[in-house]
Amino acid sequence: MVASEDIYGGEEVSLVQPDPVGLQIDRLQNQLTEKVKELATCQSEIKALRATEAKKDKAIEELRNEVGKLDDKLRLTEDHLKHKKLEIKKLTEEKKDALAAQYAAEATLRRLHADQKEDDFVPLESVITPLEAEIKMYRNEIASLQEDKKALERLTKSKEAALLEAEKILRSALERVLIVEEVQNENFDLKRQIEICQEENKILEKTHRQKILEVEKLSQTIHELEEVILSSGVNANAVRDYQRQISELQEEKRTLERELARVKVSANRVATVVANEWKDENDKVMPVKQWLEERRIMQAEMQRLKDKLAISERTAKAESQLKDKLKMRLKTLEEGLKHFSNNPVSSNSGSAKSEKYKILSFLTTNGGLRNRCTSQPRGSTNGSSLFQKSNAKSNTESVTESLIPGSIMKKKYGTAENVLKKGIWASRHKVADSDEKENEMQVNAGMNLNKCNDKKEAAEIKTSVDVDDDSKSNSCNDLGSNDVVSGFLYDRLQKEVINLRKSCEIKESNLYTKDEEIKMLTKKVDALTKAMEIEWKKMKREAAAREKEAASTKSDDNRKLRRSNSSRRMI
Repeated sequence: MVASEDIYGGEEVSLVQPDPVGLQIDRLQNQLTEKVKELATCQSEIKALRATEAKKDKAIEELRNEVGKLDDKLRLTEDHLKHKKLEIKKLTEEKKDALAAQYAAEATLRRLHADQKEDDFVPLESVITPLEAEIKMYRNEIASLQEDKKALERLTKSKEAALLEAEKILRSALERVLIVEEVQNENFDLKRQIEICQEENKILEKTHRQKILEVEKLSQTIHELEEVILSSGVNANAVRDYQRQISELQEEKRTLERELARVKVSANRVATVVANEWKDENDKVMPVKQWLEERRIMQAEMQRLKDKLAISERTAKAESQLKDKLKMRLKTLEEGLKHFSNNPVSSNSGSAKSEKYKILSFLTTNGGLRNRCTSQPRGSTNGSSLFQKSNAKSNTESVTESLIPGSIMKKKYGTAENVLKKGIWASRHKVADSDEKENEMQVNAGMNLNKCNDKKEAAEIKTSVDVDDDSKSNSCNDLGSNDVVSGFLYDRLQKEVINLRKSCEIKESNLYTKDEEIKMLTKKVDALTKAMEIEWKKMKREAAAREKEAASTKSDDNRKLRRSNSSRRMI
């Protein structure tokens, strides 16, 4: 590579390598790191929740033990209350018996008073003293029973307070149990989310591996394309050097041909002067017919030159317009290729090979095919079309051989030979034009002797006009090969651009579908979180409703107990 650049003075081709796939891989790696961080946070939360669950389980066990102890105490207090109620019933019965005895004693006293009035005086003290003693005994018993009743009421109040405390403890325990259930549900949901995240991580790892393989394949294709572009750049530099040398040689040939034409004209003039020296005066004088024919020939040549000038002006205008159009098209192609280079390439190896083949065909067609000038019609003559086809075939073969490293020197010598042949062809036409001028001078010398030669010269003039047009068209093709693009090559470029755009659209659609899937997953996660929040709110409402029902039932029980206590007190 260095030797070829030193020989031909090749310009270094600057290769810009945009790396969109690397950017996408970095983006995917960042997403993976974010997902790993989220997993770490979720795992830490799960560990914290497990620790809280263990603490809550311990607290629930302690509360259960306390509730069991309170239940035992309640049973004991209920048994004690039953015994006290039985004692109270016995005391009430004894009280009733004492009242009945009191009423009987009073009745007996009344009877005694009545009997005393009727009978003789009986000492009342002997009768009243035992009765008073019994009354005192019963009063003492009643006071002791009232004290026992007050003590029992105090015990019942303390038991009710203990029951209320136990109910509060049970409520707190139930609330804690509900919280534990909610935490367990949240843990279950988090486990599901972790499984989903793990599956997503697996999918992302698979896509990451696929992208890495695609990047490796693309890097290989890029290296191959770089090698091809470097070889094509060296070949292009060599072709440019040969074109410069050929243009210099053509200019030297033109100067030499002009000098030869001038020498020939001067020689013809000298020959005519020498021929007229030994002729008579009648022979020296030019006849009218010869003068008219010469004038007509000169006018025809002037008209032909004017037509050539008009055609050259038209071709120049058309070439300028075509250059502008092709510059615009090339700009659009460059933008499309840049857009394609910025987009990622599909992972299929067959598509990479097809794109490589397309780019190689683009390079071969761009460097090998000759471009048609606008002044030359598409189907002017059969001979010209066949000549152009043969030139196109030879050029395509030369370019395909030039892409091989071993055929670079063949291409150099082949292109040089073609350019030399073209220069010789143009020089021959110029020599033919100079010969025509010499023949015209000889016609001035002797018209009658060279009529057949004049006919041949007219035929040669016509053919020379056609050949000059062909040579000009070929020269304009050679000169504009660097700027003008043929219709066939433009169609090929358009097809390749369309294929590249289709592939880009397919890749964009794939990326769009992946983004939509990600959005759908996020929407599902949001919906699940919303459903969890709604269920949590429902559980809270149900718990509040249960608490309200429990409070209402407790208030009803308290009212019933108060009513029963008030009724007992009234009794």
